[in-house]
Amino acid sequence: MSDVSDRSDKSHTSAPSDTSAPSDTRAASAPSRGNDPSRANDTTSTTPRTTSTNPRSDPRSDPHTRDDVRARTRPTPLLVLDVVGLTPRLLDHMPRLTALARSGSHAPLGTVLPAVTCAAQSTFLTGTTPAEHGIVGNGWYFREMGEVLLWRQHNGLVGGDKLWDAARRVHPDYTVANVCWWYAMGSDTDITVTPRPVYYADGRKEPDCYTRPAALHDELTEKLGTFPLFHFWGPGADLVSSQWIIDATRHLLRTRPTDLVLTYLPHLDYDLQRYGPDDPRAHVAAAELDTALGPLLDDATARGRTVVALSEYGITRVSRPVDINRALRRAGLLEVHTQDGMEYLDPGASRAFAVADHQLAHVYVRRAEDLDATRTALAGLPGIAELLDDEGKKAHGLDHPRAGELVAVAAPDAWFTYYYWLDDARAPDFARLVEIHRKPGYDPAELFMDPKDPYVRVRAATALARKKTGMRYRMAVVPLDPSPVRGSHGRLPDRAEDGPVLLCSQPGAVRGPVAATDVKSLLLRLAGLTTPTTGDTP
Repeated sequence: MSDVSDRSDKSHTSAPSDTSAPSDTRAASAPSRGNDPSRANDTTSTTPRTTSTNPRSDPRSDPHTRDDVRARTRPTPLLVLDVVGLTPRLLDHMPRLTALARSGSHAPLGTVLPAVTCAAQSTFLTGTTPAEHGIVGNGWYFREMGEVLLWRQHNGLVGGDKLWDAARRVHPDYTVANVCWWYAMGSDTDITVTPRPVYYADGRKEPDCYTRPAALHDELTEKLGTFPLFHFWGPGADLVSSQWIIDATRHLLRTRPTDLVLTYLPHLDYDLQRYGPDDPRAHVAAAELDTALGPLLDDATARGRTVVALSEYGITRVSRPVDINRALRRAGLLEVHTQDGMEYLDPGASRAFAVADHQLAHVYVRRAEDLDATRTALAGLPGIAELLDDEGKKAHGLDHPRAGELVAVAAPDAWFTYYYWLDDARAPDFARLVEIHRKPGYDPAELFMDPKDPYVRVRAATALARKKTGMRYRMAVVPLDPSPVRGSHGRLPDRAEDGPVLLCSQPGAVRGPVAATDVKSLLLRLAGLTTPTTGDTP
């Protein structure tokens, strides 16, 4: 979409006016936060009853009175769409989002290292880097527990001042709905919808979601069906999950409108990792998502919402998997323990091991005297572009205690596997499953059924039949060969056209590149919640 990417918007940036407030009656539907909802909606008495021209006696000159006036004026409502993997290149296949950019404004969006979901979203919502908010990846080694844990869900892990905290200092009744952005559980939002399977006592895992308020769960399930977990991640991941999320967002806009709605749309993550961003199937995926977004964009426009569409990262083509843990094992630094003939990573006993996360790997080194041996083991490993030490981590805003002692960054065409076994016959049984919580690293091979197994679909059908009869089952279909993966992310983009982008329905809202750490302040400004005396964010 070169005409949009090159378009120079000459409008001046300005905060949206409260007079453009929507037709939503948000306070009537969303939970109240201490103030009288009827007062929060009252815009008829915002001008004090005075005719004095003396600044000292005019209540409008009192900053405390001005703050009270602002508190009784609804903020401009926002819909923030996290369109995962969206880049300027992909907009060529997405006419609805392209139209939004042309009629509004757009800019290249910076990201963070690592450029992965949990770290980037946490930066957007806190305005800080991983060094401050502590989300150093999609997972890390919890040293105090001796375990590698990925895809945790509790917001208590995210440090810093959240977007809604800053908004409520200006407008105490500010309301927020989170529809599938990460770290949703335990957050101080008013409405939450997030994937949450049912883990039965007999070991079965069934699709479901967590909602707050709790009654919303049955309401959404009755209207939209059960949250389609197996379309959200795994070999069956496709548009169905994003469509459910879009429909849930539309339902909330109609029935529980809030000042801010955060919506996560993962569809581009799937085929771009499977086939690469330049494959025709990736372009079809972009067009599919754009079409699905149309009704939601129409709803937002009809309700007077400002729409922001942004992405966490761009996905680039890769061809080289890097077995970083196998290199550490061969060097005698990584240890395993064996049960029932299967090998399991032993992080507490290992002198060094890596938590692989796309194109970045945190390398945890137990003792300082093993740092040189670890560097030597990785120095000649093809596919590693950089090995960051303390200074390197600090330069990239990644110097947090949760980070590894060293951080490996892959070459542009490479990515890191989590594999630590040297013989596939010794691989743990979960390696062939979609098991995001048991694997000590990210595994994009979970997007595939094993292409080398001629009976893989028969195995899948048999497992599904056992599931439907209530029996325990293992969906062992994931390949141990990482070579099918054609797209990845995590390193900082080399070119703007391969990086994230930010689109806004408001003309002049953005001009020039936007840093990931500036997204929070941008959203506060679009909501009309900047401090009036200085123009700074709350």
